[in-house]
Amino acid sequence: MVTAYLAQIGRSTFNRYLSALEYRDFRKMWLANLAAQAAAWALIVARGWLVFEQTGSSAWVGIVTFAAMGPLFFIPPFAGVLADRVNRQTILQWTYIVNLLHNLALALLALSGFLEIWHIVALSLVNGVARAVQMPTSQALAANLVPPAKLLNALSLNAATQHASRLIGPGLATPLLVVLGAPAAFFLCTGFYAIGLVQIMGIKTRSVGGVKKGDSFIRNFVDGLQYVGGQPLIRMITIMVIFHCGLTMAFETLLPGFATHQLKAGVTGFGTLMMAVGAGAFVGSILIGGIESSLTRGRLYLFMGVFSGLGQVMLAFMPTMGAAIAAAAIMGGTQAAFMTLGQTVTQSLAADEFRGRVASINTFSLGGVMSLMGLANGFLAGEFGAVPILLTQGLLFVGVMLFSVALATPRSVYLKGISAEASPSAARAT
Repeated sequence: MVTAYLAQIGRSTFNRYLSALEYRDFRKMWLANLAAQAAAWALIVARGWLVFEQTGSSAWVGIVTFAAMGPLFFIPPFAGVLADRVNRQTILQWTYIVNLLHNLALALLALSGFLEIWHIVALSLVNGVARAVQMPTSQALAANLVPPAKLLNALSLNAATQHASRLIGPGLATPLLVVLGAPAAFFLCTGFYAIGLVQIMGIKTRSVGGVKKGDSFIRNFVDGLQYVGGQPLIRMITIMVIFHCGLTMAFETLLPGFATHQLKAGVTGFGTLMMAVGAGAFVGSILIGGIESSLTRGRLYLFMGVFSGLGQVMLAFMPTMGAAIAAAAIMGGTQAAFMTLGQTVTQSLAADEFRGRVASINTFSLGGVMSLMGLANGFLAGEFGAVPILLTQGLLFVGVMLFSVALATPRSVYLKGISAEASPSAARAT
């Protein structure tokens, strides 16, 4: 009796939160994303701490982070059109190969003792270009690997891998940094990308969008912008993502200095805080994936947005490592839930022929704004310290969310909910 009851609970939980994993190609895609994102966050910890250790400067951490994320300003438009024209699985294979070689080069240079700051900046730029292509392509491909009824669950799981990897990547990289140094952490990242590449190569589904090969890149990209501009809910979420990423998610360049000066915890504290953010983010993403009520989704969008800002404010005030871990977990959980819900809805509502371009605009909003604010935060932290920056930006985003209640589309979302039904194939934007 007890066994049957537990089995029923297990089946119900799987059907609600994990059912997209039943599909072979999506499962391979999900595992590849998990490996790639774990490598990305392990790299952020290893590279950020190495730069801070070599230079003692948050500004240099900001410069390196900007080099890695700066391509998200100009690559996504090309990547989005490419992902709607070429087989998305083929594109992903090449991005994994480039990032594998990038991490291997970092590891060998660090091991040889020849790694200099300009090497790190240049290689970070290569890493950034590959990831700027990988991210929108992954979003667009995931939507084609499961039946329409499983789309929301698939996209939620796909987004959750990004946040779960904040726990896995730093959790494995931090001990290696402490015991063996940066080369070991870079080899770990190389291994992650090798695992991901094997999974991507096993995907059989052919996934191509609706770009016409005779049209110019500019024409096709403008079509994508016009499509997003003509969809009120997608447009609203895109704007909210810009504010959210700029004010609450550009904190990575602040954490090395925060862990060192505020918590007196050094690299261990930095890695632990990143793990706490990742643990909270994983839980937040998974829980959002199981929300079925459109009304609940709409209200949670407001609630999670407000608390993602407040979580950052809490972190700024935490005087001890234990308290900071709790605040970082809250911050990670609410930020991830907010982002996962937004990404899931935009990809669910987008017509398939525009999915690559919608994903590229979302990627630009996510990474491009984060890279610019990360660079600014590195310099501001060097002048004022990390605490005032965390506090000010967190409060600003709380203000943005509260102000949005006065606007028609956000208010309708909060009061009536978010529909997650995929739209019919759209006519060509004009």
